[in-house]
Amino acid sequence: MGWWPFKRKSDSFENDPHVRSTKMWIQDLREVCERYFDDREAGQDGVKGIQVDWRKSHSEGELDDSQLNGLERRAKLLLDADDSDWKKALDDEEFWKAGWGSSMEG
Repeated sequence: MGWWPFKRKSDSFENDPHVRSTKMWIQDLREVCERYFDDREAGQDGVKGIQVDWRKSHSEGELDDSQLNGLERRAKLLLDADDSDWKKALDDEEFWKAGWGSSMEG
């Protein structure tokens, strides 16, 4: 009888609460950078550390290629930055939005 309203729903939908969204990775990256706003080199070390984490997440299939590319573009800009560019990037609200730089050539 298919009409029975109390039938248990199938468990085919996967929703792992431990899989992090791009926004969460961006937020974590921003927090690391802002913690070291006045110490660019320490901030860049923090960027390298979180970069290892998201690459691992990508290798485990939790992050797709486009998400990884967006995070890597941000990391490259931050890691290549001098003191002035570092502070500009941290103050740029557009830089911290999902989808930033997606039209840029990689």
